[in-house]
Amino acid sequence: MKTCIIIDDEKNAREALAKIIERYFNTKVKILQLADSVKEGVFAINKHHPDIVFLDIEMPEENGFKLFDYFDIYDFEVIFTTAYKQYAIDAIKFAALDYLLKPINYIDLRDVLVRLEKKQSKSSNTDQIEAFLSNINSDPGNFTKIALPTMDGFQLEKVNNIVYCQAEENYCKIFTNRNEAILVARTLKNIEELLPDEIFFRIHKSYLVNMNYIKSYCKTDGYRIILENGTELDVATRRNEEFLKALTKR
Repeated sequence: MKTCIIIDDEKNAREALAKIIERYFNTKVKILQLADSVKEGVFAINKHHPDIVFLDIEMPEENGFKLFDYFDIYDFEVIFTTAYKQYAIDAIKFAALDYLLKPINYIDLRDVLVRLEKKQSKSSNTDQIEAFLSNINSDPGNFTKIALPTMDGFQLEKVNNIVYCQAEENYCKIFTNRNEAILVARTLKNIEELLPDEIFFRIHKSYLVNMNYIKSYCKTDGYRIILENGTELDVATRRNEEFLKALTKR
């Protein structure tokens, strides 16, 4: 059974989440303490060493992100809770962390807990949180690192190092400027939704390309691009016009 702590300055929100856990997931999750601030949450974590911390983002005095200033190693899973679909949510997604939108419901919580059960190791947790903190301190829409879910955990990668992504059925291969191919446990569509569209363009159903690495464009015998590493990729006819507009704007 997993153990958890709930940190939220709103009494109703703390108790509502606690009731859902106690009603539907009492055989999977045990609540150790409810905390109403980051300060109390830090005390509770150091006292109980929980497996999971449900962490509210918007709190007075210190917001939820300040919690991480008190730890060097994050040996607990973090599930953010928030009432706002804001820029922070994108940073959370980039780091492959989980979040729940308020009001929290049984289905969303169930899905998050299922994902935690499937997670093989906490070894990447510190890297994920560090990637998140790096992104949350950058300009909105200009995140620098992304956590890529691999077969055995996560790999942290700088966004600018990604040259192109290729669909592999229900997976995706990500090619870096180090000539490395990373097999990612996400579809190309999932990755496309995360990466900034001002840099990356879906030229084909199978390819998502970082336009900073395009060396040339050819329209002989179909449409193709050549990347700086010499890779040639087809541009779908139906995407060609929109691609040229995006390319010439740069």
